[in-house]
Amino acid sequence: MGFWEEPPGALGYRWLVPATPEPSPGRAPVFLTEEVDAEGDGRLVSLDGSFRLRAASVGDIDGLLGMWLEAAENLSRPTDTREAVASLLDRDPEAVIVAERDGELIGSVIAGWDGWRCHLYRLAVRPQWRRKGVASALLRAAEDRFRALGARRADAMVLDSNDLGRNLWLASGYQRQDDWRRWVKPI
Repeated sequence: MGFWEEPPGALGYRWLVPATPEPSPGRAPVFLTEEVDAEGDGRLVSLDGSFRLRAASVGDIDGLLGMWLEAAENLSRPTDTREAVASLLDRDPEAVIVAERDGELIGSVIAGWDGWRCHLYRLAVRPQWRRKGVASALLRAAEDRFRALGARRADAMVLDSNDLGRNLWLASGYQRQDDWRRWVKPI
């Protein structure tokens, strides 16, 4: 299971051996390889060393909730709860991929896989870290996870009014499907 490698000077990343959190019982996270980094902490490292990617752990929940509030562009959606995120991590410990810098969470994406379809949620980057390759790296990691699981297509919901988000999805090769709309009902 490879990730990608780009030549020096290009904005690129390479996967490394996981340090924490521990992988699901019986298997390693699907988006990591056996390659080891020089620092030995086992996380995906941007080639310029500015941030790292890894699977989220239960200890990240409060940081995720705070970051999602800060990075949110849709305040009308239901509030996420600690219990809901803990349940997700319990059910699929590799679903939430986070970007961090010096122990601070700077970005995240939920790469949900139900065994048939894959969905991207909560692509969020702290405002001061936008346009620095964080969102692109998170998307690549999610796509690598999906490919390793056998997925053939990923989908994401993006607000019509989110110009920055729409531009990122377009630049990453995603296309809008105008014949589908998302319907929601608060429970």
